[in-house]
Amino acid sequence: MITIYHNPRCSKSRQTLELLKSQGVDTEIVLYLENPPDTAELSVLVNKLGISAQQLIRKSEQEYKDNFRNIDMTEEQWLEAMNQYPKLIERPIVVNGDSAALGRPPENVLEIL
Repeated sequence: MITIYHNPRCSKSRQTLELLKSQGVDTEIVLYLENPPDTAELSVLVNKLGISAQQLIRKSEQEYKDNFRNIDMTEEQWLEAMNQYPKLIERPIVVNGDSAALGRPPENVLEIL
């Protein structure tokens, strides 16, 4: 089973979900804005993506600009920020077992199918 951390209002997220469907992939959809992942789950996602927590932050979001721009934070603090402000999480994230990919562009996720 493939999991997508999805925001239906995001065009890249919608395109990635459509790509998965076109590949015939059975997909679990996680609406992460409604049910934010906790810091442990975010840590697992970051590890599967092979990036730091700060690299998963959407720096264009107002929450980032208002609360976190130009602030030096630890990995754990970034994870807590994403849990508290789930809009900060870059999207979409697609997970297949021990692998994950960001759907930016959507074709990136084909590598982990």
